[in-house]
Amino acid sequence: MFAGTLTKNAETAATAYSGMIHSTRFDIAIQLETRTKMSERSPDYDVTAVNKSGRKVRIGTAWNETGSTTGNPYISMQIDVGLGPFRVNAVQTKEARESMTGAFEIIPLVSNGTMKSGSISGELTAMDADNAFAGYIANMMFDLDFMLIENEFKTEETHPDYRIEVSSPRGHPIRVGSAWMAKSNRTGNDYVSLLINTPDGDLRVNAVQNEEQRGGQTFSIIPFVEGAGQERSDNTGLALVG
Repeated sequence: MFAGTLTKNAETAATAYSGMIHSTRFDIAIQLETRTKMSERSPDYDVTAVNKSGRKVRIGTAWNETGSTTGNPYISMQIDVGLGPFRVNAVQTKEARESMTGAFEIIPLVSNGTMKSGSISGELTAMDADNAFAGYIANMMFDLDFMLIENEFKTEETHPDYRIEVSSPRGHPIRVGSAWMAKSNRTGNDYVSLLINTPDGDLRVNAVQNEEQRGGQTFSIIPFVEGAGQERSDNTGLALVG
């Protein structure tokens, strides 16, 4: 559950990139400093930050990479701020690449595992404006308030209809997943399929309406159970970035 920005500095600058990284627990200013490569796979950069005492410390490493399917360059980072190591990628939007602004968006590395939803409580409410939803999801290990923001970049049927965002301590939006509008093959009722990235893996849940809620603005969040009558739309994918 990380987000942030990264900007390429002028060639004459002491650091190659400067930016911010956010989570629900911290907001940290980071810099990428070029380092001498010892081998082809050794890091291209040291990731540094300033601690509470004002001392610059190394918090990770980063590599220049190229997308295997798109051919677009991106930066892969492994960072540890005292909570255990995590991985993020810094990628460019199509507009940033075309305008050559040197601006990157930091996104979490999509995990390979799907955590079991188990006992989950939550609610989703349609907002009166902006085609958005507000909600929460909680269990004994976490409690998240989030927003569903319409995906204005949707161009394919399989792309998410919404991005799921939470806020960092300073109020910066952090994308933690995606959501799709779907329709039950069995009942014909509309529901929302959500994929949320957590430190323990990707969490899949559905937001459905019971008989009392149907026709209103409120949905109840329930665990996703494969093959247990909670049908997914054929258009519901699992990509966090669409």
